[in-house]
Amino acid sequence: MSEGIELRHATDIDAVRKTLIEVYAEVHADHLHRPHYSVERYGERLARHATEPGWEAVIGYHDDQPAGYAYANAIAPDDRWWRRMSTPLPEGTTERSTVALKEIMLRVPWRGTGLARRIHDELLAHRPEEQVSLLVNPLNGDGKVKDLYERWGYREISMQQPSADGPVLTAMVRAIREPAPTE
Repeated sequence: MSEGIELRHATDIDAVRKTLIEVYAEVHADHLHRPHYSVERYGERLARHATEPGWEAVIGYHDDQPAGYAYANAIAPDDRWWRRMSTPLPEGTTERSTVALKEIMLRVPWRGTGLARRIHDELLAHRPEEQVSLLVNPLNGDGKVKDLYERWGYREISMQQPSADGPVLTAMVRAIREPAPTE
């Protein structure tokens, strides 16, 4: 069912903000009453993320209706992304150029169709970074979401709780490409 989906890149938040927020609100409808998941808080996170270096989104459209999206931005070796980890990171983790996958979500009709992987892969296909990191709630889908990321090649590296009223998340990383050999 992911056939017929057009994948569009965006680097200008103003052009896609409304779409991202609408999909978010639909996907998280059962949790919007909880402060961390509120549309207002998501909008604040989205605005902050969109100002970070290398911000980019890929949105899948079916007949001009958004089916889902992912967005990411580059993170530096001293970024708070790394500093918030609860345990020491594997050696060399922060030395590799990294993009943080901040959000990936699909509307219900497109789940289980392979579209999430298509959006993910398209977002990373032209990134200059060597690796990608993400945070996942290990309880989502009774652990199925984390298992999916493991099948995509991600491995667990630590845990963090980005906000006091949010869940404890599993931090994961995987290579996008191997670093160029040094001479």
